[in-house]
Amino acid sequence: MAPRDPELPGRLLRTERDALVPLLRARPEEDFALPTALPGWTVRHVLAHCGAALTRAVENRFEEGVFSPESNDRDITERAGWPLTRIIDEVERGMTEAGPVIAKAGGALDALALGEWIHAGDVRDAFGAPGAYAGDGLPDALALLVHRAREKSSVCLQADLDDRDEPLLLGPPAGDAPPARYLGDAATLVRLYAGRPVTGAHYELAGAEERELNVFG
Repeated sequence: MAPRDPELPGRLLRTERDALVPLLRARPEEDFALPTALPGWTVRHVLAHCGAALTRAVENRFEEGVFSPESNDRDITERAGWPLTRIIDEVERGMTEAGPVIAKAGGALDALALGEWIHAGDVRDAFGAPGAYAGDGLPDALALLVHRAREKSSVCLQADLDDRDEPLLLGPPAGDAPPARYLGDAATLVRLYAGRPVTGAHYELAGAEERELNVFG
């Protein structure tokens, strides 16, 4: 596994900002009421959560219980009366300013950048827009996913990706046992590790169950 690159999370956020924010500003307001892959959350809910999480990082506000379901719900409720433009502005600001804070945190906040990128995929998916869980930020997102899976997964998995020359090894070392194997595209792999639906996707998984891969559950 490659050593941590402290600049990578911020680079991922800025790359996604440049793709996502123009998409958001071009969509009609009714599209933000569309449901996402997260039960009970619309596009607006996801963006409110993203903006709140990034603002907390920028302002160093991490009170007890932060990022729990209850805390997330409070953040979303707090933004319920905001105009949509303010929601998008907060996301844009957070994706711009959070990188240096995450870099200085020594890895403790790297998963925040990965999670925000995945949430951008949730938004694209709800819109039916191209690039969900993919796009220009995918290489950096995969690098963060490798570190996240090493910390959180119990499954050692070799991913042979359609869109990558070299296999990707995720999870803890397998010892003498062979790793589980994944064959398919990178976006579907991200969906599996993020616990997102993969209905209709074409991939092969051997030696592990889909539910075992989720590192955000």
